[in-house]
Amino acid sequence: MPVAPTRRRFVKAALLATLAPALARAAATPVVASGFGPQSTAEEVTRGLDLTGRTAVVTGCNSGIGFEIMRVLALRGAHVIGTARTAEKGREACTRVQGRATPVVLELTDFDSVVACATRIEGMGVPVDMLVCNAGIVLGEHEQVHGLEKQFVVNHLGHFLLTHRLLDRVREAPQGRVVVLGSGDHHRAPPGGIQFDSLSGQGWHARGYSHSKLANGLFSLELARRLHGTRATSNCVSPGHVRTNILRNVGNGYGKNARTVHQGAATPCYVAAHPAMAGVSGGFFRDFEPAEQSGDQTDATMAARLWAVSEALTREYLA
Repeated sequence: MPVAPTRRRFVKAALLATLAPALARAAATPVVASGFGPQSTAEEVTRGLDLTGRTAVVTGCNSGIGFEIMRVLALRGAHVIGTARTAEKGREACTRVQGRATPVVLELTDFDSVVACATRIEGMGVPVDMLVCNAGIVLGEHEQVHGLEKQFVVNHLGHFLLTHRLLDRVREAPQGRVVVLGSGDHHRAPPGGIQFDSLSGQGWHARGYSHSKLANGLFSLELARRLHGTRATSNCVSPGHVRTNILRNVGNGYGKNARTVHQGAATPCYVAAHPAMAGVSGGFFRDFEPAEQSGDQTDATMAARLWAVSEALTREYLA
């Protein structure tokens, strides 16, 4: 639903001007200056936090930013449920963590696998304090799954389904947080934003990654709207340019100034766990602060439509 003009003026006056009105409507608390910056690491921004008794779910835990997020949250006392595409990769990653980490298989292109993963997590009988949707792919060629552009399925649709299935667990937490890893690359999405009339990727697959990152931002935005009035929050985070295994299909294209995984995991860990982010919802963050967004990523109507289309595409797998 579009934001009413009077509501829009109120939000602009009351909250951070850099947050779009639709996002700000979902946020009840201004962001507190963190004192951290681009060179800060995940360990630094979580130093002193005690996450004992909290449960985190981190997708794509076996390498890169996902592993570092899992490692640091477990180091601070959280029980981290780490997902990987195979049981072997998940077990290997969790054995390298100091603290409690439990591997669960999750293949985001296989919706039966997504349901099985969510069912296993639900069966643990604990609230989900932090759900970090991190896993993703970057493709150099046009690939499809379920007749849809593959990056859209892996980076957005699989996470949409997983979050949908686990949302009751997130709401049960004292202050459940959903953190979706997006990207500033959403600015390069195809003209018009989400390609609702051609989700196969035909004609726009060269911008498929950017398209999927726009979907991440819009999903987080609409989720924040739906969580408004509850204790749970949803935010989207850009980790910056980090050279990880996600680039395996396209080469390590980032320059010498690419961030380390320790730096790339910092803002996701901060948004997922730091007390300063309590109650903050509907934002898009980079380096611990609200980041610039395209008009498409702040389009509440497009966000609501994406949610409806995503539900239609996964309907038989929804709880």
